[in-house]
Amino acid sequence: MHYRRLGRSGIKISEISYGAWVTFGNQLSVEEARELIHAAYDHGINFFDNADVYARGQAEIIMGKAIEGLPREALVLSTKVFWPTMPGPNGRGLSRKHITESIHASLRRLNTDYVDIYYCHRFDPDTPVEEVVYTMNTLIQQGKILYWGTSEWTGAQITEAIGIARQYSLIPPVVEQPQYNMFHRRQVEIDLAPVAQKFGIGLTTWSPLYSGVLTGKYNDGIPEGSRASLESMAWIRDRITPEAIARVRQLSALAADLGITTAQLAIAWLLRRKEVSSVITGASKLPQLEKNLGAAEALPKLTDNVLEQIETILDNAPED
Repeated sequence: MHYRRLGRSGIKISEISYGAWVTFGNQLSVEEARELIHAAYDHGINFFDNADVYARGQAEIIMGKAIEGLPREALVLSTKVFWPTMPGPNGRGLSRKHITESIHASLRRLNTDYVDIYYCHRFDPDTPVEEVVYTMNTLIQQGKILYWGTSEWTGAQITEAIGIARQYSLIPPVVEQPQYNMFHRRQVEIDLAPVAQKFGIGLTTWSPLYSGVLTGKYNDGIPEGSRASLESMAWIRDRITPEAIARVRQLSALAADLGITTAQLAIAWLLRRKEVSSVITGASKLPQLEKNLGAAEALPKLTDNVLEQIETILDNAPED
């Protein structure tokens, strides 16, 4: 496993990480989650991602139980705040009240004294950015979080937060968590990359396999038991279009020529960018996890010629 700095901060995280979205609380029991997290740790993964809204808090509870027996100081745990998790008009957003109450609730569910990274899960137009920056700074001073960041914020919104932090000598965000994959590129490559390079923001990207489409498992239909077959995940079927599958089939052929899986090709394609600190993967079975981990070794196979072939297949390079 290779480790990358989180932007220009001092903390280092595994370039492939493991996230709780979708699987924890929906597909995996505590025992299954424990097996996967411990296997991930044994393979060198140290960064585990979560959010208070995942499975209505159950994902944090399961992760808190699943990490038992692992050295806390060796783990980098993250969670997030924004979406409704409590009753009443203050039960959502990024107000000082909701952030403060949410971090306490997350720490209880995760059974830990602190989280390493705390994300603002979306931008909150109803809360001044100054309030958000001051609150995160306070949580760092209290030792409840070590670093803070954003998720699905624009480059301009991140720049505003950094400007406020600098103006008042507060701790700025050091990480952004955007969706990034072969079919969803513009936000990272056009909007966020310049901000990441200028301010030293690390990117921890999610949905690297476009909800499983980029594994190739939907090339011949929707297998029984897959996420797309679940009624709660029906939205994934909207991504399984004839156009997308046609491109994935070509990517699968290219991956086979390289001696790697389609998923490894897709993850390695993300790892090629220096702005990416870690690619957050999800797996509900041990073989899936182990195959994802092979993406790091596939990275050297992405020569200039291979990258040109990928661009020809995708035909979606974003433009200003």
